Amino acid sequence: MTIYKNKITDYSSQLHTCNKKYNTISILRTLSILAILVMGYFYLDSSDNLYSIAAISFFIGFFILMKIHAKLSFQKKILTALVNINQNEIDFLNREKLPFENGVEFIDFQHPYAYDLDIFGEHSLFQSLNRTATHIGKTTLANLLLKVQPNSAILANQKAIQELATKIDWRQEFLALAKVGQDSKSQYEVLLRWNKRDNFTFSKWMTFLMFAVPALFIGFIVAYFITSNLVLLSYVTYVFILNMIILGRYMKQIQAEISQTSAIDAIINQYSLLVQKIEKESFQSPKLLELQEKLKYKNATASNHLKKLSELFSKMDSINNFVTAIFFNGTVLFNLHVLKALLNWKKEHHEVLEDWLEVVGEFEALNSLANNSYNNPDFAFPTLNTDYKIDFTELSHPLLNPETRVGNAVSFHPQSFVILTGSNMSGKSTFLRSLGVNMVLGGIGAAVCATQGNIHPLPILVSMRLSDSLSDSESYFFAEIKRLKQIMDALEEQPAFVLLDEILRGTNSDDKRDGTIEVVKKVIAKKAIGAIATHDIEVCLTTDNYPDILKNQCFEVEIVNDDLHFDYKLRDGICRNKSATFLMQKMGVI
Repeated sequence: MTIYKNKITDYSSQLHTCNKKYNTISILRTLSILAILVMGYFYLDSSDNLYSIAAISFFIGFFILMKIHAKLSFQKKILTALVNINQNEIDFLNREKLPFENGVEFIDFQHPYAYDLDIFGEHSLFQSLNRTATHIGKTTLANLLLKVQPNSAILANQKAIQELATKIDWRQEFLALAKVGQDSKSQYEVLLRWNKRDNFTFSKWMTFLMFAVPALFIGFIVAYFITSNLVLLSYVTYVFILNMIILGRYMKQIQAEISQTSAIDAIINQYSLLVQKIEKESFQSPKLLELQEKLKYKNATASNHLKKLSELFSKMDSINNFVTAIFFNGTVLFNLHVLKALLNWKKEHHEVLEDWLEVVGEFEALNSLANNSYNNPDFAFPTLNTDYKIDFTELSHPLLNPETRVGNAVSFHPQSFVILTGSNMSGKSTFLRSLGVNMVLGGIGAAVCATQGNIHPLPILVSMRLSDSLSDSESYFFAEIKRLKQIMDALEEQPAFVLLDEILRGTNSDDKRDGTIEVVKKVIAKKAIGAIATHDIEVCLTTDNYPDILKNQCFEVEIVNDDLHFDYKLRDGICRNKSATFLMQKMGVI
């Protein structure tokens, strides 16, 4: 946390200096305008060329100051973003607030584990990890959390995340650039729709006219200045009208290309800065080098191609200014030439544009996971195996307070399935979620909340937290049966990591017990690895019939000084202590 505090001090100092320069330039801009007016007045009064030269000098100075002002304005935004980024990390580590988007839009009740494990939503894993500021970055991180990767991809991600974790300055500067860009889902989708829209082409005759008619206009103007023949001015007028007729012929196509893209040039320019940031950095890990290589195209960098596109959109936007559009199009068919350049750009780059944006998204997702690793140096990157072995040392849930969370050693070999017992509030559900969340993290290459891990990455199937679906007239019990059917069908295809928490709660105790036992038998018959939490002691007796596959583990509760004491430590065996009766008596319920 100290480094974040130091960075706030440093960036705040830079921001203060930048603000002073910004205000000074603003004053100088105002003074230069006044000077231009004063010099102009004295020139008109005296016709002294010195005043005209001074006015022109101040005018040039004004534009130089404008450029400096724009640069300082951008620098202010970056520094402000950097201060906020570091303050957010401090607030997060102090557990004061979660100032990050929670990904609630990605919640899918039908996903095999996302809803049950609180991957998205308020106080979710996604919200804890998320350090993205673009739509593609947020989407990439969300998609990454929804599917376990192949071993090769996991190892590649691990090396990339470990490298990025050391590049805190680069990561924060990248995030700051993304934040000031004000990217949004709507802008991103507008850009993709434009990129995928079919191009139309100019005929050879129209291409000839686009150059010939403006050349004719310029020729008549030059001829008039040479000959002073007024007839030539009437020809200029006719050509001007002809240019406007030609423009009108293509107004529909122009409007189609620039519709809903009024701010797209700024967004693309921002993407070009993000891409440039990637291009200029030196990386070592194969994954990052591979992503960097995708930004090379036709002997130029992707950032240069994107800057060209941004400039074309900016030029095309001039069609919305009536006076400018009339003058430049009546003389040289300006917007028609820009349209042709825009269509040519899309023709040459439409296949790679989305790839470049995806590279930005990949880096934002990896940066988020790297930030998590940096904030938690005690988290481990698990080793991988292909022997269906899974074990963790000091495993806990990454969202729990690090000062109070309790870690547990857990192993799924030689026995591969755990029957977990314990009284209410003893930590069973939290432990199951800890297993699930860390298998998700380990399965995408991220660091896990454990001091050591060794995993065989497997699909994750969970039935822990379901809800009635009133819109579908679906009861909790039926929703649970459907989830169990989903799990069994998935296990038909391949082994998986399965977590079940107090299943069949919607039926009577005998039916629940017998059903749970049969579910356990079927799950282990399909080579599943995982755990089931239950209160039924008879379910635990199933281990007698399958001692090589099943084992009993538990969380106990003790009564100390007339109060319940939970130590949240995982033990071998079946839970023997009970807390419900004691708690009800203490609270006067019974």
